[in-house]
Amino acid sequence: MGRREMSGRVSAEYQGLEVKVPSLFRCPISLDVMRSPVSLCTGVTYERASIQRWLDSGNTTCPATMLPLPSTDLIPNLTLRRLIALWASTAAPASPSSSSSSPPAPSAVGPTPAAAAAELLRRVSAPGADPCPPLRKLAAFLDDDDVDEFDKNAFAKAAGAAETVAAVLRRAAEKDEDEGLEAAEAAVRVLAAIAASDCIEEENKRRVAAALAGDAPSAAAASLARVMRRSGTSLEARVDAARLAESLLLRNGAAAAAVAESEALVAELIRLVGPVDEKGQLDRNAVAAGLSCLAAIAGTRRARRAEMVRLGAVEAAVRVLVADAGCPGQALRVLEAAVGCAEGRAAICEDAETAIPAVVSRMMKGGGAEAAVSVLWAVCHRYRDRRAVAAAAACEGGLARLLLLMQSGCSPAARQMATELLKIFRVNGKSCLAGYESKTSHIMPF
Repeated sequence: MGRREMSGRVSAEYQGLEVKVPSLFRCPISLDVMRSPVSLCTGVTYERASIQRWLDSGNTTCPATMLPLPSTDLIPNLTLRRLIALWASTAAPASPSSSSSSPPAPSAVGPTPAAAAAELLRRVSAPGADPCPPLRKLAAFLDDDDVDEFDKNAFAKAAGAAETVAAVLRRAAEKDEDEGLEAAEAAVRVLAAIAASDCIEEENKRRVAAALAGDAPSAAAASLARVMRRSGTSLEARVDAARLAESLLLRNGAAAAAVAESEALVAELIRLVGPVDEKGQLDRNAVAAGLSCLAAIAGTRRARRAEMVRLGAVEAAVRVLVADAGCPGQALRVLEAAVGCAEGRAAICEDAETAIPAVVSRMMKGGGAEAAVSVLWAVCHRYRDRRAVAAAAACEGGLARLLLLMQSGCSPAARQMATELLKIFRVNGKSCLAGYESKTSHIMPF
């Protein structure tokens, strides 16, 4: 049920009744009791739907104060929302002809969104029932921007909710290639809608991770890998599975090692980053989900870096940098982890003419600049691979980027690595020096 309809029901419930509504609980635009209060940077709180319509109409001022808005970010006012919920549960509206304090019967206003979600969950766990239809409706409920965040969190927090959906995923993933695929995709979508949503509280995200890990974290990683590997799995479901794997890695210590050590899961994450259509185009959502999880895995002590390289992590990261498919910082962090092993350095140097310019070009773009310097320093200075040195020296503007990085407040370690790399560029790279001298402002490193 949409927020607008729910807001109307709240207003109708109290309209014409002898109930004093605190003015703080009313939206300054609609004057209705707020269901999802959000605050602007001016400090004024509105009903989300009302202020969103105001902003979507092209307005750039705060409706209450008429002050210009340097930011249109909407911040959920959780404290006020809880106060309104407490007031609504204890308020006793009386009819004009009666002083009775009994609230209206539940049937007068229908089931709440949380109650409707609970009924869908009951249908998921019903013996012998097909879990797919109720799971799809639950996913739509969690994805709907018009559903109040309070109701979404109430469902995520409900006892047994995450465990029930996770159990469906485990059972479906263990079945044959085609059997159970729809149920597995639907379960993954519900769990990912909780684990990857900005409006879901961190405590509820940890509940999902704990339910998914259960008593066998390695089985959870294997289940996600099987879902991603199935030939009929949609790209959306594979992206959701990658997000769930990252949530397991970050929010459940017992499962982190299982995720990092799962060769099957790492292979599927790398495949997710690869071309997804006939033209070899990269899907940005898939790239973001796959690389984010791979970067998180690479940063753990249990990561099998040589195995990741063998499965194609270096090629995937370089491909993303070359194609400018987003997430350069995460791609560079994967490469930074890869150069920590001999296999990773060899993979980068074997394709130095492509990999090194890609790293140099991202040295000052989109984050990851220090990771880029670390990659270049490892192959060009510490191990002095001649192919890498030649490719770096031939990069136009490489010297200028190093100088700019040193002036940007980087860490002492990055500054030291950049200083050592400068010697290579100055000795071997006349084109780099020319690129630096063509700048309008000259920055001296010492």
